[in-house]
Amino acid sequence: MFPPRHYTTCLLLLLFLVLSDLSISQSQSPSAAKRKRMKEKVRNMFYHAYDNYMTYAFPHDELKPLSKTFTNSLSELGNLKLEHLPQDYHGSALTLIESLSSLVIMGNSTEFERAVLWLSENLTFDVDARINLFECNIRVLGGLVSAHLLASDSSKKLFQGAYNNQLLVLAEDLGKRFLPAFNTPTALPYAWINLKYGVMENETTETSTSGCGSLILEMGALSKMTGDPIYESVALRALRKLWSMQSSLKLFGTTLDVATGQWIEYSSGIGAGVDSFYEYLLKAHILFGKEDFWKMFHSAYVAVQKYFRHGSWYHEADMRTGRATYWQLTSLQAFWPGLQVLIGDLSAANSSHREFFHVWKRYGVLPERYLLDHQMIHPTEKYYPLRPELAESTFYLYQATKDPWYMEVGESIVNSINLYTKVEGGFASIKDVTTMQLEDHQHSFFLAETCKYLYLLFDDSFVHENNYVFTTEGHPLPVLSNWHEELPQAYVPTNWTFVKRQPRVSRISSMSLQVCPALNLKSGQHIESACHIPDARSDFRCLTDEDCGVDATTCRRRSCSMAGYCGLWLIV
Repeated sequence: MFPPRHYTTCLLLLLFLVLSDLSISQSQSPSAAKRKRMKEKVRNMFYHAYDNYMTYAFPHDELKPLSKTFTNSLSELGNLKLEHLPQDYHGSALTLIESLSSLVIMGNSTEFERAVLWLSENLTFDVDARINLFECNIRVLGGLVSAHLLASDSSKKLFQGAYNNQLLVLAEDLGKRFLPAFNTPTALPYAWINLKYGVMENETTETSTSGCGSLILEMGALSKMTGDPIYESVALRALRKLWSMQSSLKLFGTTLDVATGQWIEYSSGIGAGVDSFYEYLLKAHILFGKEDFWKMFHSAYVAVQKYFRHGSWYHEADMRTGRATYWQLTSLQAFWPGLQVLIGDLSAANSSHREFFHVWKRYGVLPERYLLDHQMIHPTEKYYPLRPELAESTFYLYQATKDPWYMEVGESIVNSINLYTKVEGGFASIKDVTTMQLEDHQHSFFLAETCKYLYLLFDDSFVHENNYVFTTEGHPLPVLSNWHEELPQAYVPTNWTFVKRQPRVSRISSMSLQVCPALNLKSGQHIESACHIPDARSDFRCLTDEDCGVDATTCRRRSCSMAGYCGLWLIV
C-alpha cells in the first residue's frame, strides 16, 4: 500500500469521515441488496459494450453497434478511406486502452493482463495519422499512464507474471510525438499533429482553451514516472501562457490562435471548449501539490460564480464585459457539480445537479444543448452520445453526502441507458432525444467513464484503497506523496481535519483553507461555504468596504452602505 496521505480533498475527507462513523457494514445495510443488484446491472452494461467492441471493432478505435463494424474516430489517416487502410495497420485500439482502468475497477485482472500484453506487442504510434492533441492526450496517453500506475501497484496483483513497464514505454513514445505541437511563438500547442511527421504544413492555428490548458495531469504524470521534465514543462508553459491571457474580470474565452496568442471567441462558460481547463487547475493542485495551481483555480472559480452563475444554472458570458451571451445548458456542464464537491461547495453542487437531473427526467436522457431562455432543446443539437458527466457528478455527490437519493438518480440513469440505447451490438448514441432515434456510434468514453462512474456509485471499494484523482476522461491517477513538492497546510493524520494556524493578514474563505464547508471540527471551528468570506463584524456594521466580505451564495463582494452596513448594494 502507498504511505498514508497527509493531504485530502473534500471528497476524500467526507468519504473518510462517513466510513469511520459507520456502525453497520454495507453487507448488513438494508440497501446492500439493491447496491449489489445495481452493481451487477452496470457490470453487465460494461461487458455488453466491451465484448461487442472486441468482437466487431477491435483493434480499431470505436464500435458502430448498429452495423456491427468499426470507426477510426480519433485519427485521420492521411487521405486513405477506412476500407483502404494499409494491411499492416492494427489501429489504435482506442476503446481497449480506455477500458483498462475500468477492467481493474471491476476486478477483471485476467482481461487487464491480456489487454496489456496485446498492446505491448502490437500497438505502434509510428503511423501517418493526424490526431487531435487534446483528445489523444486525455484518452490514449491518460489511459496508458493510468493503467501503468495500476499495473505497477504490486498490492493489486494484476499480473500473473512480471510487469516490465510496457505501458510506460508506449506512453513515453506517444508523449515524445506530442512535443512538436508546442513549437509555436506562444508556447501554446497546435490542436492537431501528425504522429509520424509532426505539425503539417498549413496546419490550423486555432485551438480551444481546454485544448491547450488541459494537458498537465497526463503529461505531468509522465514526467514524474520517466524522470524527464520535458513533458510537464511544455504543458506547464502552455498553461501559464493561457493564464496570462485572462481578462481583467479573470475570465477566459473559448478559442484562440496559437501563433498570435489572440482570442478568437470571447464568449465562454463552463461547458465545451473550457470545461476541463477549470477541472485541471484544481486536480493538478491535488495531484502535484503546487500552490500555484490552487491560487489559479481559486481566482477562476470565484469569477465563474460571479459572472456565469444564475441561480442553479450557469450561462455563458463575454470575457471582456461579463455580460451574458448564451443562456443554455450543455451536457458537458454536468461535470461542474462534481468539481464543486472537491472544494466543498456542496450546496451549489446539489442545486445544479438537481436541475440537470430534472432535464434528464423530462427527456429520458440529457440532450446535448438546452436553451434556458426558451425552455426548449436546441433545434440542431438534440443528441445524447452516452456522455458520463451527470453520472460522474452523481458519484461525487453520493460520496460526499451518502444521501440515498443519489443512488436513485444513478438507478434512473442506468435504466434509461438500457431502455433507450442498448442494442444487440452494444450501446448506440441517441441522435434525437425527442424521438429516441439512434446513431451508429458507441464512444470509447462510455466504457472509460459512464460505466465506470455508475459502477463506483454502487461499489466504491476501489476508492477505499488509495486516494485517486480521476482525469477528465475518468482515468484514475493515485495521489502519491513523492509527487508533491510541498504539502499543503490542511491534512488528515487520523480521521479528522486539522488546520495549522498561522498569523494571516486578511480574512480567508474555506476555499483558502482547503477544507469542507459546514463542518464543525473538534476544535469547535465552523467552516462556511466555499467562496464565503465573512464580514469583519458579526453585526455587519462597517466603516469602509474593506470591512465587508464575500457573499456565500453569489460569490459577489459585499460593500459598505452609507448607513454603515455590509450588503450586496452594488451589483456589478
